[in-house]
Amino acid sequence: GVFLYNHLQQKVQNAEALAQKYKQQQEALSAQLQVVYEHRSRLERSLQKERGEHKKTKEDFLVYKLEAQEALNKEKQDSMNRYGALSSQHKILKNQHDDVKKQLLDLQLQHNSLKLEHRRSLESHSQKVAQLQQERDSEVTNLQDTVFKLREESKLLRKAHQEVHSQLLNAQAQMEEFRQLKEALQKMPGLR
Repeated sequence: GVFLYNHLQQKVQNAEALAQKYKQQQEALSAQLQVVYEHRSRLERSLQKERGEHKKTKEDFLVYKLEAQEALNKEKQDSMNRYGALSSQHKILKNQHDDVKKQLLDLQLQHNSLKLEHRRSLESHSQKVAQLQQERDSEVTNLQDTVFKLREESKLLRKAHQEVHSQLLNAQAQMEEFRQLKEALQKMPGLR
């Protein structure tokens, strides 16, 4: 009985020691579990916070995406309008360019025609100038000959005039002599 009692007491002590060990392990596990719970609680709060921030970020992103899409659509519309305006302006400028090009070709043709006409007029003018120069030289020569002849005639006329003047003076002198002679004869009684 003693042996059995000792044996049972030994088993109880072993069981108590084991229970104490399990209790300590349970307390350690409890403490660890408490730490894990607290950590989990913090993680859940952090996760909630992250989810809230993620939700807010997602909403902000959706708003930003919507605004960006609207801005992009507006920019696209503006670009299309600008492209349409530039395309119309390009067509107008192209038509104007074609018109100016056609006018330039017409003006070049007109210029070439006027250049040819100017060349012909210049040649005709040069020929007329040469002809007029020749006629003028011939006329100048004729005038010089005429002037020379007129000078010679003038010299002859002056000489003739001097001779006539001289004869006139002689005639006047003779007339005076005749007059004096006539008066003298009239005064003579025997010849009356």
